[in-house]
Amino acid sequence: MSFFDDDEAQDTGPLPRAPRTRAGAAAPRPSPRRPQHGGGAGGGGSLDRQQLLMRRRIAAGVGVVLLIVIVLIVNGCLKGRKEQALKDYNQSVAQLVGKSDAEVSHPLFVTLAGAAGSTPQQVEQHINEYHEAALSQAQSAEKLSVPGEMTGAQRNLLLLLNLRSEGVKKVAEEVRTALGGQSKQASAYIAGAMEIFLASDVLYSQRVAPLIQQSLGSAGINEQAPATSDFLPNLGWLEPKTVQARLTGKASSSSSGPIAPGTHGHAITGTSVGATTLQPAPAVNHVHAGANPTFTVMVENGGSNAETNVKVEVTVSSGGKELKASHVINKTEPGSTASVDIPVEGVTLSAASRVTAYVQPVPGETNVENNKQTYDVVFE
Repeated sequence: MSFFDDDEAQDTGPLPRAPRTRAGAAAPRPSPRRPQHGGGAGGGGSLDRQQLLMRRRIAAGVGVVLLIVIVLIVNGCLKGRKEQALKDYNQSVAQLVGKSDAEVSHPLFVTLAGAAGSTPQQVEQHINEYHEAALSQAQSAEKLSVPGEMTGAQRNLLLLLNLRSEGVKKVAEEVRTALGGQSKQASAYIAGAMEIFLASDVLYSQRVAPLIQQSLGSAGINEQAPATSDFLPNLGWLEPKTVQARLTGKASSSSSGPIAPGTHGHAITGTSVGATTLQPAPAVNHVHAGANPTFTVMVENGGSNAETNVKVEVTVSSGGKELKASHVINKTEPGSTASVDIPVEGVTLSAASRVTAYVQPVPGETNVENNKQTYDVVFE
């Protein structure tokens, strides 16, 4: 047997048998491969992790941007809603005081000035109707939707409207007596009621309007301004003698002298500052005249008599401040127009101001509807 035959014989031995498993036993599972970290071809594992981190950062940034956008949208909606509420309240107040002036004050004083041509019962009936209108306006004010910033203005608005209602009621209670045999005492009571009207005007000009203007300005609302309101047409109604003369159409017995026959009275026909002719409210006038403007007031004698010592006044109200100046015209002729220059110092610039031009009634004047003009002015 050759050397190669021996090797071949050794190789032909029986092969080892694979171990048997018991019946029903599971075959052993191959051990899982561990993931390779780094050092592999191209560094794929590290790149995947960087991409994941980058995606997370992008998602976080997008989330922050969306949150900011949502906050800005919500804040914008809230701001817009707040501004609209302030505008709506200002407009509601303007409507109420406008009705108070037009539906109560104007017809009331027309009725009083023409009382001598009606029966006492008719005059009293008309004034009672005006009282009902004033009471209704006060009740309407209680139902207004009031923004928190307007609480102070609302409180004073309710007070002044109730004062006006109370004053009209007092006038109605005394007017029949004033037109009868006890006119002197009743006229004094009516003059007292006129002080209530004056108080309501002061409340509006010094509290309601400035508080509304302040709230509008704080919200950046510059295109709106509070309305003006003057319930008492002139201060002559505060004098019992004047009240008696206007109600009866006769001078009081204590008058300083006889009143000439015929008609008496003046009217404001225009007011200007420099080259700017002011337009009556609710128009808003912009005047470049600085803080010390000079007002030129045109006064027409609409009666049939010459008048002497005619006093003309200008009042500028803004932000709770009231400035007054006056000038006396020595004499006016029937049917003629006189002009008077009245300087006012220290007006508020870049703010809505109310300017009132007023010519005081003269003895024997019964129609005082044209004695006053009111303007809204922004001085610059």
